[in-house]
Amino acid sequence: MKRLFKKVALGGTFDSFHIGHEKLLDSAFSIADKVLIGVTSDSFAKQLRKIHEIASFKERVNYVKEYLTKKWPNRNYEIVKLEDPYGPTITDMELEALVVSEETVNGGIRINELRCKNNLPPITILVVDMVLAEDGLPISSTRIRQGLSLIHISEPTRPLYISYAVFCLK
Repeated sequence: MKRLFKKVALGGTFDSFHIGHEKLLDSAFSIADKVLIGVTSDSFAKQLRKIHEIASFKERVNYVKEYLTKKWPNRNYEIVKLEDPYGPTITDMELEALVVSEETVNGGIRINELRCKNNLPPITILVVDMVLAEDGLPISSTRIRQGLSLIHISEPTRPLYISYAVFCLK
């Protein structure tokens, strides 16, 4: 089956793996032949100043691999350790798109700015709607770690949409 993109990227901490993470991964795999998955390193995760403990890098990578083995077996992906917000997205010539959540769109815009500075073409930024919990707020690892409800009430209903078109000016 031919997909829309040859290679897309996404990134995150992937702590307390939840349905929001699943939707992000599912969206990427539904549109790409290969998915580059950035997982924050332990040292970078500490810099994020979360108000809770975060599982180790190894544990978080295992959460992602377990899900992918069940849901997307035999699909082409690579997991990379992120030591900064950008990872290989600012240098990878093959990358065509970035899958983000509504809360990380600005990071995608910054990635495109840096790609332009590196004389690389900008990539398409595709946004996945947040999954809401029963209280109407987005499900997040922080909220899960705080013991708030795990029950989700909404599936993202909009298809992926292009958030911003960025052009490199010379």
